Amino acid sequence: MIQNVATYFVYPMLSLALILGFVRLVKGPTLPDRIVAFDIIASASAGVIVTAAIVMDRPVLLDVASVWAIISFLGVIALAYYIEKWRGQP
Repeated sequence: MIQNVATYFVYPMLSLALILGFVRLVKGPTLPDRIVAFDIIASASAGVIVTAAIVMDRPVLLDVASVWAIISFLGVIALAYYIEKWRGQP
């Protein structure tokens, strides 16, 4: 049952999020738009890993998804910090 839900609903929704995030990453007019798009892509890819862990019954992949989410979040925070620092200078 859970494999059917993941296959027919969760994976397409995560794929759509990845596609829309990639479009915003390429098209985004400003750097903060691109950073938010990168965060969306990272979150959706963590969701793909979690869904794969559930479908394949591999709990170790949940650790991988957690580490990936933490690293990508810290990367976004670092980029936001440097943007704020860069914009503050004349």
